[in-house]
Amino acid sequence: QVLLVESGGGLVQEGGSLRLSCTDPGRAFSTYGMGWFRQTPGKEREFVSAITRWGEPTPYPESVKGRFTISRDNAKNAVYLQMDNLKPEDTAVYYCAASQGNYYLSSFDQYDYWGQGTQVTVSS
Repeated sequence: QVLLVESGGGLVQEGGSLRLSCTDPGRAFSTYGMGWFRQTPGKEREFVSAITRWGEPTPYPESVKGRFTISRDNAKNAVYLQMDNLKPEDTAVYYCAASQGNYYLSSFDQYDYWGQGTQVTVSS
């Protein structure tokens, strides 16, 4: 069973940084592709970043490119999202997700497991 737990969200001023973490105590963590999505009320879940089981990031969407960086540490069963130069439009609930497929990781329907989410709020 996969249990994803996000942490690191909070309130930050525009231009600031946050580092989100997602951990999974399961033994199969290293076999999953991992992704981050975000969602605001009334909008669809938006792809933010993903990384394959082999540690290769997928292309970032233009909305976060150059500001967000995904990484993973399989020894710690963890995936991270470093968010720099944050903007008010980055405000959302951020979700971690795990995919058994490791392909098409920008599509939310490729994911098998989801965390509960962590709130990120960027003030102007």
